Amino acid sequence: MTRITAHLALLAGAALLLAGCASAPEAGGGSSASEYCARMVTNSGGLEDRSFNQSSWEGLQEASAQFGIDVDAIVSTSETDLAPNVAQAVGTGCQFILTVGWELADATISEAEANPDVHFAIVDERVDGRNIKPIVFDTAQAAFLAGYLAAGVTQTGVVATFGGGNQPPVTLFMDGFVDGVDEYNRVHGTTVRALGWDKENQDGSFTGDFEDVAKGKTLSQGLIDQGADVILPVAGQVGEGAAAAASENRGVSIIWVDNDGYETLPAEFRPLVLTSVLKNMEDAVVKIVGDDTAGVFDNAPFVGTLENGGVEIAPFHDRASLVSPALEAEVDGIRQAIIDGSIVVSSPSTPE
Repeated sequence: MTRITAHLALLAGAALLLAGCASAPEAGGGSSASEYCARMVTNSGGLEDRSFNQSSWEGLQEASAQFGIDVDAIVSTSETDLAPNVAQAVGTGCQFILTVGWELADATISEAEANPDVHFAIVDERVDGRNIKPIVFDTAQAAFLAGYLAAGVTQTGVVATFGGGNQPPVTLFMDGFVDGVDEYNRVHGTTVRALGWDKENQDGSFTGDFEDVAKGKTLSQGLIDQGADVILPVAGQVGEGAAAAASENRGVSIIWVDNDGYETLPAEFRPLVLTSVLKNMEDAVVKIVGDDTAGVFDNAPFVGTLENGGVEIAPFHDRASLVSPALEAEVDGIRQAIIDGSIVVSSPSTPE
């Protein structure tokens, strides 16, 4: 579902904000492509995070290609960059500002209130504002499939997950994952254990940030030492540490998040990817920006689900031999059951 990875070589140059987008017309008026511009502000994970910053930027680049508009990204490297970077984005005069992640919620709200004629969208956070459109994803649905799959392929009877921080967009994945493991156990009468997350208490294993790969490797090795042979890291770049630990332990697979890790991780880690829990941020961004260029904008949240294609799991790639036809058919059946409502995936963090 990530379709523009060929653009990734261009990402390093996106850290500098391009000039030339001042004196833009008022947003929402059906501006011509030559008059319209959009800016994106990353969270502190940076642009090439192999996660939601990168996928959101790919969506904005695709919107540029489709609609002939000027786009650029402003890269945050620390918490102190966040509010100034959103202000800088607004200062360009662009009609549309895309911010990425819960860290940018306060700055987005503040600038949206101060600039009512500018349209904002924020990825992975539900905020209220007349001119702010939240872009959120019910990743628990897709993570449920991933948990079921993990329970079906484990050889040790132990799987695991961990997060970068105890935040709703993170724990939503973890809730779905452990529930999927539980569903597999219910169906098959097995006792596969899921380490790293206690859904009832909403607490588990976290590295405390989304950048320190070494922390991810250390935490993952601890889970592997407890028998885990499938690990779902929900931690941005820190997840690469899980891949590094898996590469040093025979028979361990990882499940990536946000985009297809087989396409975005370093080549040496790609064969370790069982699947990925996908957020189709690209299509959401393209549609929302396209609508805005046509003068159509509303603040109703976009909620990605299995039914509308906003979330999904990726192909099994090099790990396909681990997934029997029977297990794949079961996963397909569960997907349809979630879509038709006969299986309800719930979480305290489910977006509305």
